[in-house]
Amino acid sequence: MSLLRSCLLVAAVGIVGTTTPHPRTSSLHRLTRQLLQQYHKDVRPVYNWAEATTVYLDLCVHAVLDVDVQNQKLKTSMWYREVWNDEFLSWNSSLFDEIQEISLPLSAIWAPDIIINEFVDLERSPDLPYVYVNSSGTISNHKPIQVVSACSLQTYAFPFDIQNCSLTFNSILHTVEDIDLGFLRSREDIENDKRSFLNDTEWQLLSVSSTYHILRSSTGNIAQIQFNVVIRRRPLAYVVSLLIPSIFLMLVDLGSFYLPPNCRARIVFKTNVLVGYTVFRVNMSDEVPRSAGCTSLIGVFFTVCMALLVLSLSKSILLIKFLYEERHSGRDRPFLCLGGDSDANESRLYPRVPSAETTGSPVHEEHQVQPDSLKEAWLQLQSINSSLRTRDQVHQKEVEWLAILYHFDQLLFRIYLAVLGLYTVTLCTLWALWSRV
Repeated sequence: MSLLRSCLLVAAVGIVGTTTPHPRTSSLHRLTRQLLQQYHKDVRPVYNWAEATTVYLDLCVHAVLDVDVQNQKLKTSMWYREVWNDEFLSWNSSLFDEIQEISLPLSAIWAPDIIINEFVDLERSPDLPYVYVNSSGTISNHKPIQVVSACSLQTYAFPFDIQNCSLTFNSILHTVEDIDLGFLRSREDIENDKRSFLNDTEWQLLSVSSTYHILRSSTGNIAQIQFNVVIRRRPLAYVVSLLIPSIFLMLVDLGSFYLPPNCRARIVFKTNVLVGYTVFRVNMSDEVPRSAGCTSLIGVFFTVCMALLVLSLSKSILLIKFLYEERHSGRDRPFLCLGGDSDANESRLYPRVPSAETTGSPVHEEHQVQPDSLKEAWLQLQSINSSLRTRDQVHQKEVEWLAILYHFDQLLFRIYLAVLGLYTVTLCTLWALWSRV
């Protein structure tokens, strides 16, 4: 009985062993071994060496990660696809259990040397070591990449700026006779494809236009495909936190022109407004992108308004200082006669010589007092008249200077009003142009 059980167990194991396929006998293993056994990845995969290998490219922007205006760099995340035909990697699917597509290591096969000319920095991208190969020899290399590229970023229209950055793909070594480029999809589909783009960021994708051209050089003609990524900034946050407060601050400064030019309170008011301008300018410098080759229109208008404010403040300070010196330098002592010095002045102006005929007679002394009192009154009137004339002259100069400075103040007011109007019209125009794109 035990012998019978042992025989049945051995038979069962033999049946299982014969029905379980070995990995080396699988169709996929045989196909992979057949394709790579005599494959040379250092040779361009064509039977006719005069025939060019066409590489079809496709690009789909996924997100704008960073826009570095100061360093003129753009960081984007995108899906990149390369498709080309390898004549050495084709097979008859009927001989391999109808296998139509397999994955092979990218390091084991030939791959085109396609680079991005604007590439300036190495970023972390997931390393996908495999590619798909179908039975006709078509290879599809799909991978997500993060590209840090050089781009000419213009911020003069901030925050209504639109940026156009190009990504140029070409072979680093092969000419168009060896490697040619083509589009995997139509240009219209590439340009209007926004399905995978993340719209919850600061930037909005407008289009991805593409062009094909031949770069002619001394070493040969090289095929190039250029993708132009056009993005625009969403300005609402900057309008609320930057533009509207700046307009309010300019209106407050504009209201200071209704104060009299010779009023000291105007200096205090304008000084406080200047402090507000300075604080706002410091806060604005953290939000406005800085570029060495371009200045935003907001910064230009704000600097002009600060210059007009400083000019108006300097004018008020100089006016008050001039009026103060004018009043104190032209001030005389108008009533010296009331201080007890009239006798001395009168004796200096009209010296009297005593005579023998009049000193001894009381009648003559009584007649002598009347002319002396009249002379003193006349001197007092002359002193008062001179003082009033001096005051009139000082007052007349003040009126003349105030008239000149009133006209200058009106000129500054009109210039300031024109700048503020131009600032508002420019912002509205930029916003309108931004909305039409």
